[in-house]
Amino acid sequence: MDAQSRGRADEIDPADQWVLNPQTGDYELRLTQSGGDSSRRPTTPGQRGSRRAGAVREGGGERRSDARDGGGRGNGPRREVPAQRGRRATNGPRGPEGSGPDSAGRRKRKQPKSRRKKALIWTGGVTAFVLVGLSTGAYALYQHFNSNLSTIDTGDVGNKNVTSDAPLNILIIGTDKRTGKGNEGYGDKGSVGHADTNILFHVSKDRTNATALSIPRDLITNIPDCETTLPDGTKKVIPGTQNVRFNTSLGQDGRNPGCTMRTVEEITGLKVDHFMMVDFNAVKELSTAVGGVKVCLAHAVKDPKSHLDLPEGESTVQGEDALAFVRTRHSFGNHGDLDRIKVQQQFIGSMIRQMKSGDTLTSPTKLYDLANAATKALTVDKPIGTGKKLMSLAQELSKVDTKNITFVTAPVIDNPAEKVHATVVLNTAKSEPLFQMMREDTSLTEVKKQEKAAKSKQDALLKGTKAAAADVRVDVLNGGERPGAAQETVTWLQNDQGVLKSTNKANAPAKISKTTLEYAPNQADQARALAAMMGLPGSALKKGATDAEGLQAMVLTLGADFKGAGVPITGPAKAPADVPLANAAKAECAK
Repeated sequence: MDAQSRGRADEIDPADQWVLNPQTGDYELRLTQSGGDSSRRPTTPGQRGSRRAGAVREGGGERRSDARDGGGRGNGPRREVPAQRGRRATNGPRGPEGSGPDSAGRRKRKQPKSRRKKALIWTGGVTAFVLVGLSTGAYALYQHFNSNLSTIDTGDVGNKNVTSDAPLNILIIGTDKRTGKGNEGYGDKGSVGHADTNILFHVSKDRTNATALSIPRDLITNIPDCETTLPDGTKKVIPGTQNVRFNTSLGQDGRNPGCTMRTVEEITGLKVDHFMMVDFNAVKELSTAVGGVKVCLAHAVKDPKSHLDLPEGESTVQGEDALAFVRTRHSFGNHGDLDRIKVQQQFIGSMIRQMKSGDTLTSPTKLYDLANAATKALTVDKPIGTGKKLMSLAQELSKVDTKNITFVTAPVIDNPAEKVHATVVLNTAKSEPLFQMMREDTSLTEVKKQEKAAKSKQDALLKGTKAAAADVRVDVLNGGERPGAAQETVTWLQNDQGVLKSTNKANAPAKISKTTLEYAPNQADQARALAAMMGLPGSALKKGATDAEGLQAMVLTLGADFKGAGVPITGPAKAPADVPLANAAKAECAK
């Protein structure tokens, strides 16, 4: 609830109202109390500085001109509002005796170090979600921001849990819908909103690293059938289409973000947990909220189409200039969308660095503006459609160090079916190893370290004697998307590997993302032999608790990571060659 809705917008600056509750350790939106009570309110260092500065201005007769003032802040003392009177009328302290915010002289002060730590956690979520400069200030836990959020029901796609002990895949969609003040003049003002900018943000299971995969809007792909929820609540299945641009997975024929999520899953083989969608206003408002974003140009640009007009070298952009920077595609590289993606990645990295700077972390005004602007610009799936749930997700993402966030674009080549190249297709020789690394949760910033750990784990699991192929007994089930995978594997095992005691058990009870091999303790030698044949990673081996009896077979369940009999499932030894990578911690100049 903001100051205006409390009835005193002309006296209360919302930016001064983020205060620390010592009982919960959380920051809350709370009004300054009148008279002597105000000195007892817990504050952050930034708030104390803000109030001191305000006191000087008020005492000197100078009126604040903050945009949220509503134009009428008086110079006299702030008056008490009903919400404050109601709070003080509450009987008893809110926590243990002597610890409540209204118990003057008895409350223990939080040490500045712990306050700053809390602020870092709180704002870290913003940094994580500002990915693409089109994203969200996800620390908005409080009800004040709930009404800003818009949600869409994506049906059975996605993850109904906010977070889990697993890798996280969040699809960030920037639409080309011309909504919002001043956006009608950009290109096709009648656009229904296609998937114009797309980043799949993959966060590792241990939350130490993240890969931000850009998917070109002009990628030719297949869009699967998808179920959507109409405004009246009824369900409708929109038929899929073959060999069309990726950006038509949203908006076209009434498709919603759930259709885009399904399309990404089909392309990458990764399960998409959640989506976040924004329009042009997000870039303008978020870049303004952080006080501008530093960008660097290798040469001066004056583009009449995007209206970008910047000199060579470093500049700080916000609002319309920031939008022009991320939209231009006639000023850099080959004047195409792939080069625009690189520029957008540079902008995003800079915004992340700005949000982690001390200027942002210690400014209550910037934090408030950022949260307000971000949540207004955001549309999400229902499972994360409240400030509290978004906060939980943000806290997971904020654990990733900026230096371990890597930007990469899905490897593509010009569409060979076109004489004039306007679209692209996947370069499978490079894209598939990249997608497999993401499926295996291998960091692009710490590939060698992670591979060494994975290899050590696999070596430990596979160390020891291996059974002869003729002694391996296994039942094969298909839990992936590849039709006939179980029979294909059994045929290969029997004819090429000599595993004659292998049986096709048809489809698994449910789909799984990764192949597993379940074995009993007394089948370890068989498991080692089969894992070596198939190139299974150590994580695929699942040891049971009791020994197998009689002719009991191991159970091999093929997952979405299965690409064909004889194709190793273990992730690639290194990142694909010649695939450009960008790091969020490093500043680069657009060329």
